[in-house]
Amino acid sequence: MNPPGGQQETTHGSAGTASVAVAVPQRLPRLASGWPLRFLLLAAIWGLSFLFIKIGVQAFAPLQVAFGRVLAGTATLLAIAFARRARLPSGWRIWGHLAVAAVLLNTVPFALFAYGEQHVSSVLAGIWNATTPLFTLPVAALLIAAERPTASRAGGLLIGFGGVLVVLGIWRGLAGAGLSGDLMCMAAAACYGIGFPYARRFLSGQADPLILAAGQLACATVQLAVLTPLLTAAPTGLPARPVICVVILGVLGTGIAYVLNYSIVKDAGATAASTVTYAIPVFSTLAGALVLREPLTWNEPVGALVILTGALITQGRLHRRAEGRELVIK
Repeated sequence: MNPPGGQQETTHGSAGTASVAVAVPQRLPRLASGWPLRFLLLAAIWGLSFLFIKIGVQAFAPLQVAFGRVLAGTATLLAIAFARRARLPSGWRIWGHLAVAAVLLNTVPFALFAYGEQHVSSVLAGIWNATTPLFTLPVAALLIAAERPTASRAGGLLIGFGGVLVVLGIWRGLAGAGLSGDLMCMAAAACYGIGFPYARRFLSGQADPLILAAGQLACATVQLAVLTPLLTAAPTGLPARPVICVVILGVLGTGIAYVLNYSIVKDAGATAASTVTYAIPVFSTLAGALVLREPLTWNEPVGALVILTGALITQGRLHRRAEGRELVIK
């Protein structure tokens, strides 16, 4: 359904953030100087997140890593909101939707990626994150009337999941701990795929994007604060490297990255900002291979390219040009 005035809504997101864009027609879009550098920085931050998770789970339980990152991310966004004298949303209805969005976009996927990276490399985790648009399409078709499936989108979906089979190395057979890690990471991407349309359907336009993000992370923090002590034992120590990585993961990957993303949308439009999804695997692969010396087999980058091609087709990016300027609503 298009909003009044012929504007059109589109959905995008990456690395655990939900975005809903509203197109605002404009003759000449203003591309503020400096946004490409911020774009690369954002892709690097979200790409490096899988490296930080990998190091974090070396010392902490996966739930503890997830809790640490949302706690640091919440503190970061609340500090920014406080500096702007912004208020958190009020009303049980919106907080109920924020709690559901937190489960789908933060609590469950953050934990699943951390559990998954106990069995697979950070390189593979970054590749599985790129499958999010493939899961988003069928869910959006159910929740949002304007997102009707087309033949090209269905074809893109098939191509994308063909890439999944290539990454898995289906010809070698499916078994072992690596498969369980792959499935956990794919389940995390599936959660994002459900969460993005949900956030668009029930939270779009309900409050300032910064406030919605802060409220969503606050809900995730409460959820994990309850679950983590019940399901995990206290860590035996606090080694500096994993602690620093979890803090960076929260402050940068779950906090500052949101501010960067919003500034890019403001200066270059949501269409340009959303393409960061396709740059993330580049940084996650480089970080895993160069920093952690993780092995990389031929089928992983080849499968990743097939997945990204399918995702591009499902979002219409290979045959549709964006018109006008877009304003993001998270």
